Amino acid sequence: MMNYSSGPPTTTQEHPTAPAVHAAELTVVRGPRQVLRGLDFDVPRGQITGLLGPSGCGKSTLMRAIVGTQAKVTGTLDVLGLPAGHATLRSRIGYVTQAPSVYDDLTVRQNLDYFAAILDPGRTAAERRHENVTHTIADVDLTSHADALAGNLSGGQRSRVSLAVALLGTPELLVLDEPTVGLDPVLRRDLWNLFHTIAADRGATLLVSSHVMDEAERCHRLLLMREGEILADDTPDALRTQTGADTVEAAFLHLVDEAIAAGNQPRKESVR
Repeated sequence: MMNYSSGPPTTTQEHPTAPAVHAAELTVVRGPRQVLRGLDFDVPRGQITGLLGPSGCGKSTLMRAIVGTQAKVTGTLDVLGLPAGHATLRSRIGYVTQAPSVYDDLTVRQNLDYFAAILDPGRTAAERRHENVTHTIADVDLTSHADALAGNLSGGQRSRVSLAVALLGTPELLVLDEPTVGLDPVLRRDLWNLFHTIAADRGATLLVSSHVMDEAERCHRLLLMREGEILADDTPDALRTQTGADTVEAAFLHLVDEAIAAGNQPRKESVR
């Protein structure tokens, strides 16, 4: 069974050198299908780990398991030294889903004010909340749209509002599900620069999913997925060296061909 617990853990102790995420034999079943198939991996602290693979390979399912919202999960999954889904992790993890999670009838600032009040309630925290919200809006380059209704923003701008909500409270772990989809190249570059700043200056851990292989080059480490399994877990340089490929995309295709040739590739299923 998944190592979830409704109370304080009795045996799990967080250690500063322990991985931000540790998985062993992690499996997710949906109906008759295994969506994730016995995954074993670690996500190191203070780095950007890219979760890459084609649409439908199980990236979103894995991210939901990590943040504790996925049903029918078995195996071991520890997050920041605690069982995934533990109540005390809620304020320590920022999660951005593929679909923007904002209130369309509120302005950008009102959206962030609302979530900031949940994270840091009370009148005595009002000034701190205001400064945090203003700083976060600037981080995602929405200062000029702070008073615009979220429903009137473009898709990319609404995605940035969701990212801003996740950044509130300086989370230790950011789980970002395809945060750059639909963004123009300049904004994609700026967001990746922000991700690296967050990792370097705050010591935060970022897990960023994408099906765009050129974004792999921007990550410290990669988990390459295919059909619910992890094909590789290494740095971009190591993957290129291992496969003799010039790019991570070529390395990924090489690993897929090897898996098929070895007869290890599972049957094709549609998952998310």
